[in-house]
Amino acid sequence: MASPALFDTKERVRQAIDIVELVGSYLQLRREGRNYKALCPWHDDTRPSLQVNAERQSFKCWVCNVGGDIFSFMMKMENVEFPEALAMLAERAGIPLQPAGGKHLAAGGVEKDEKRALYQAMAWAREQFHRFLVSAPEAEPARHYLAERKITDDSIRRFHLGYAHDRWDWLLKQAASTEITARSLEAVGLIVRKQDGPGHYDRFRGRVLFPIHDVQGRPVALGGRILPQLAAENPAKYVNSPETPLFSKSSMLYGLDSARDAIGRSRVAVVMEGYTDALVARQFGFENTVAVLGTALGERHIHLLRRFADSITLVLDGDEAGQRRANEILGLFVAEQADLRIVTLPDGLDPADFLLQRGPEAFRQSLDGAIDALEHKLNVMTSKLGPRPAMHHINQALEEMLTTLAKAPRLQSGTTAQARLREHQVLARLARQFSVAEEELRLRLRDMRRRTASSPAVQNEQEPSSVSAVALSVASLAAWECELLEIVLLEPESVPAAAEIILVEHLESPAAKIIFGRCCELSRAGITPDFDRLLLEFDSPQIKTLLVDLDEQGRAKTFDDEGNMKPSAEPAARLRDLLATLHRKQQEHALDAQTRRLRDKNLGAEEELALLEQLIEQERKRQSISSPMEG
Repeated sequence: MASPALFDTKERVRQAIDIVELVGSYLQLRREGRNYKALCPWHDDTRPSLQVNAERQSFKCWVCNVGGDIFSFMMKMENVEFPEALAMLAERAGIPLQPAGGKHLAAGGVEKDEKRALYQAMAWAREQFHRFLVSAPEAEPARHYLAERKITDDSIRRFHLGYAHDRWDWLLKQAASTEITARSLEAVGLIVRKQDGPGHYDRFRGRVLFPIHDVQGRPVALGGRILPQLAAENPAKYVNSPETPLFSKSSMLYGLDSARDAIGRSRVAVVMEGYTDALVARQFGFENTVAVLGTALGERHIHLLRRFADSITLVLDGDEAGQRRANEILGLFVAEQADLRIVTLPDGLDPADFLLQRGPEAFRQSLDGAIDALEHKLNVMTSKLGPRPAMHHINQALEEMLTTLAKAPRLQSGTTAQARLREHQVLARLARQFSVAEEELRLRLRDMRRRTASSPAVQNEQEPSSVSAVALSVASLAAWECELLEIVLLEPESVPAAAEIILVEHLESPAAKIIFGRCCELSRAGITPDFDRLLLEFDSPQIKTLLVDLDEQGRAKTFDDEGNMKPSAEPAARLRDLLATLHRKQQEHALDAQTRRLRDKNLGAEEELALLEQLIEQERKRQSISSPMEG
């Protein structure tokens, strides 16, 4: 059950923001009866299929099967998790996020006013550096460097590129006549405290600057490249902002804010290793391109990209280091079941040089020919083995490939056809390549997975501990579970009566158990588990969608188009019928169990007679109950 403080904040935000106004700020709505409709932004919609229910403060796209409240709309629209959606909506409503400690916090645990000051400092600094690059005579070497790298004036403006003066205190002097404080500049990593005395110095002096933005487009950090003529004084070629309350390089990517729409349309993200590589690719029309921030792709990057993309294409420099980096991250992608494809450029070229020398069509062909990362690894390994490899080298190669494969969850009923086919193809090729029976490889792979799964930590990770781990749709529920939850949403006061007969463990679907269990918890706490309360109780968009589906389905059964209750559709009567049906089925199960005991003929004469008398009495009672509606 949601904590009182969190629930209070969510409720205040929900009451402050009208879902019609929120959706209307993103999409063009038109009224249709008591509801509103819009073209759905999440599929190629030609007839408005996204419906907004002003009375219930919910939305639903019947094609995408996506629905919920203001929080799930913001999560889906902005591709953020619940805490970020709550923070964005709270800011929109002018409501501070106030935890138990009493201080108003923004997302990330920093006091809200302080975080606002940090964003302001970063935005101010970005503009100072950009104006200096574009107009200052002292920035001519930086402009010349960018021109040599074929970065156009349009890209400089579009991506707010900048240049930092090579003086030690230039930025501090610029801030002296403003409200930007040295404390804020230090907190976001723009200046550094001196070690040998009081004061600060500029971190990025003498560098061409590439502003880094979060997914919402706010500047949060900088990447700086030293000008070649200043490299002797400062040997660090690249410098990134340090970790700050605004910036974490392991969970951000360069250019994602401006690439997210293109990635969302194509469902493919192209990842490069350098800022200029990504910029040049954008200049040639490859708008779904991003770059890592001086680090290898990690788990948080994968989760971030999978909000927008179904497939990730990693473009590597054509040198040995590029091959090694692909090998290092492959196991992570396999474990996450993410579709990773690899492009290795020829002749040691980086993406920018390849595009400038060979043109966009050759680059597009390279992207179209990107191969699955497992296939890439197998190609690299077999090329190293040579035509007549030694047996121990073959065994090492097989062991390495199987170890990587073992990081993926074992094939089961829920495994996607693509993942299943990929594993079959890799094992078949390994068997052919090394003249090993495919069944032997499968046995070895199964043994590796069994040993990994025996670890308690892994077992816990594989259990469906969250609602996102289960299938959440009306179709996944048994008919009687749907009936129960529809009735509960229509008449939440009926939960105590239902809970007297139906225990949570009686339900079959994990989703039904989660929802009915929460209804029972709320009811025992003296809280009415109505539709609005349940939407606030769950942060999961899937659960919210399921609640909207159940509510819509239950109301369609109960009310006609004028809002009048249909004959024989009164929720209390439906609940009585459902409970009677379930009670009768429980009796039938008990009767079957006792009958099986009689058939076993392991009872004494007195036990057998007593059991027969019970059976006769139970059958009499069963016959006296009128047959209600089947669940």
